[in-house]
Amino acid sequence: MVGLKPSEVPPTTAVKFLGAGTAACFADLLTFPLDTAKVRLQIQGENPAAQSVQYRGVLGTILTMVRTEGLRSPYNGLVAGLQRQMSFASIRIGLYDSVKQFYTPKGADHSSITIRILAGCTTGAMAVTCAQPTDVVKVRFQASMRLGPGSDRKYKGTMDAYRTIAREEGVRGLWKGIWPNITRNAIVNCAEMVTYDIIKEKLLDSHLLTDNFPCHFVSAFGAGFCATVVASPVDVVKTRYMNSPPGQYRSPLDCMLKMVAQEGPTAFYKGFTPSFLRLGAWNVMMFVTYEQLKRALMKVQMLRESPF
Repeated sequence: MVGLKPSEVPPTTAVKFLGAGTAACFADLLTFPLDTAKVRLQIQGENPAAQSVQYRGVLGTILTMVRTEGLRSPYNGLVAGLQRQMSFASIRIGLYDSVKQFYTPKGADHSSITIRILAGCTTGAMAVTCAQPTDVVKVRFQASMRLGPGSDRKYKGTMDAYRTIAREEGVRGLWKGIWPNITRNAIVNCAEMVTYDIIKEKLLDSHLLTDNFPCHFVSAFGAGFCATVVASPVDVVKTRYMNSPPGQYRSPLDCMLKMVAQEGPTAFYKGFTPSFLRLGAWNVMMFVTYEQLKRALMKVQMLRESPF
């Protein structure tokens, strides 16, 4: 590595793992209100009799939440969200290249699309298996409403939510909706990682852009759009099922069928605009930060290993 710049040194797996988790947390901090708005719009109509507040559009949802529940309401579940990203993104993004290399035959110059999709599905499923409890708690907090100063939330805090769910629904309650979540995140991970990977590779190979901010921005924006389009239906079912009280739905399939029967097929794209705004913005912030963090961490590592 003597004489090489940090951008020319391949980052280690540990650097990718730490960099992905940190970058995802940073992106979550900036886009979390959009994610909360998405959840509220997705569950709207699930129980019309109990819905006392109606949401209209992304900005309208956020403003209504602030007016009826306070300034902090768009950030309900942030702690669980950051816990989720640190464990979830570290695996699905940080280990993607390593798993892709593992699946790629020896001697091959490039990984095929099939190999990349397989790597995305693998790391996505691994990440969900590890981080599912944090996702359940995040969704419960985001979906919960507090109308007026006299009303109380079901959970006093993040750790209380873990304990309450485990006590009332069993430990399995913390993994509720894991199958639709695995499906959703396998799709999202493939759309995000494979699209980002391919767009970035084509831009660099064609010399349209160099490996810098514009290249990362374009690749990340394309990844966010593709992920939103293909994952929205599964995302809505996942959110409804994870937020439902025990007994409301027999299975994710039952949830999907009831949605179609009661609200029509357009229900699968409820909250699409905040989903795209959130995923598009999240991808841009995360990937740009991730690329810079990898270089910074490799620079620190090189300085520590340098004999001078």
